[in-house]
Amino acid sequence: MNNDTAYLESLYNNRAAVPDFQACFDRWEAKSNETFRALRAQVEKDVPYGDDIMETMDVFVPKGPGKALLMFIHGGYWRSLDKKQHAFVAAPFVEAGVAVASINYSLCPAVSMEHIVKQMIAASAYLYRNAADFGVPRNRMYVAGHSAGGHLAAMALACLWPQVARGLPRKLFQAALSISGVYDLRVLTRVPSINADLRMTPDDALKLSPALMQPATSAPLAIAVGGREIGGFKDQHRIIAQAWDGHIATDIPCPEDHHFSIIETFANPQSELFKASLRLMGI
Repeated sequence: MNNDTAYLESLYNNRAAVPDFQACFDRWEAKSNETFRALRAQVEKDVPYGDDIMETMDVFVPKGPGKALLMFIHGGYWRSLDKKQHAFVAAPFVEAGVAVASINYSLCPAVSMEHIVKQMIAASAYLYRNAADFGVPRNRMYVAGHSAGGHLAAMALACLWPQVARGLPRKLFQAALSISGVYDLRVLTRVPSINADLRMTPDDALKLSPALMQPATSAPLAIAVGGREIGGFKDQHRIIAQAWDGHIATDIPCPEDHHFSIIETFANPQSELFKASLRLMGI
């Protein structure tokens, strides 16, 4: 490994930077199992949004009328993790009157990054067409994601929805939140431990980087990154703030968080990250 490669690995290899990452994953799973038990009467599991076995979502609904619908996209560098480990994210939002659709997608290297983006688009279109079934007006849809999911959330704001299918509005999502996202993918083509699975070419990275696009509508993007995250993710945070200047709703400080703890902060109703998320949805 040459010095340049080693440096890039230090900027983007989160698991190397957080040695107890597995304890975080175990905690997420335990919290999610508890959420499924507590909300068993308020969740429809594995709702299909496409034909692939991975094209499913878990939809959690509040007891009363839904104030908004939040599509949540999990992280894992587009190559790992699952919606079932992230059910805990839904609990405080459901308590606040927000329906939450936590989506799954296929993982690299079984599929390409472009395929995953298309799955996110399909899930979004499904929710728009079926929002009323979940007790939420279709003009009250929002999207949030963590890490790889943050990239996909930003891509949702750059999507030209009327070109996807007839009947979809220009502004399908009213706003988005990206937590510790990646926005300029070109650097990842030079990080062997990551691109071994992603298999992105430079042309792929150009095509799939939201920082190299512009938002398709006036829908704002809120961003957050942990103060204890490694340098690459802080770099990416600055990149999108500059590239989408004028479209950033708020930059939410999370000074005590690393890459894995920040998603638990998102699900903490006492945190500024959670409260800012509700404000973004007008709640």
